Amino acid sequence: MHKNRIDILGTQFDNFTEDQFHQHLDYDLDVNKNRFIVTANPEIVLAAREDKKFLKIINSADYVVPDGIGIIKGANSLGTPLPERITGFDTLKYLINSANKKHLKVYLLGAKPEVISATAKKIETDYPNVDLVGYHDGYFKEDQPIIDEIAEKKPNIVLVALGFPKQEYFIDKYRKNADAIWIGVGGSFDVFSGTKKRAPKIFQKLSLEWFYRLITEPTRFGRMLAIPKYMKLINQEKKNR
Repeated sequence: MHKNRIDILGTQFDNFTEDQFHQHLDYDLDVNKNRFIVTANPEIVLAAREDKKFLKIINSADYVVPDGIGIIKGANSLGTPLPERITGFDTLKYLINSANKKHLKVYLLGAKPEVISATAKKIETDYPNVDLVGYHDGYFKEDQPIIDEIAEKKPNIVLVALGFPKQEYFIDKYRKNADAIWIGVGGSFDVFSGTKKRAPKIFQKLSLEWFYRLITEPTRFGRMLAIPKYMKLINQEKKNR
């Protein structure tokens, strides 16, 4: 852990393939390790540059993986290439599949009430060997009742969909309450549950999922402005190096 990391504008990314990452996760699940995964895209990298506490939380996580083609392009431009994208959604699916194979306990937190309910129903229907020990939507006023439940249920995997940076702050604060793999999954429950559609395979293959999200959700335009800002900083960093 934390060996051979690649620095992209201050955020430290693990330098391994998705298969190698999965091997680490399989081992961690088998021996019940406490792990914190951050799936960082350009938006998160920019946010971390502005918030030193957030940056410290990210870089102290056990795994930081490149969720977004912008991270891969930035790494290549800086002459420190990363092997491939490792998306939060694909990691979520891998963890749930692993829980199904290994008969493990899972806890879900976040998203809208109808989305978290649909996610729980899908797991119960399609992944019968997963022990879904609890779930709660993201509209809660007090953390403690949820943390008490997690501590009592002792899940092997905790999936937190509160959006960044809230989910990373939450995990960093409470992960010691359960020896589990903790991961912030953003809006992945929406896609996993079928509430929203993931980009078609052709968009995924061409690394244009961001463009699909933009044309299907035009309100994301403001967030998409992070990409050119990020690439401008990458170019400046390249010149500095």
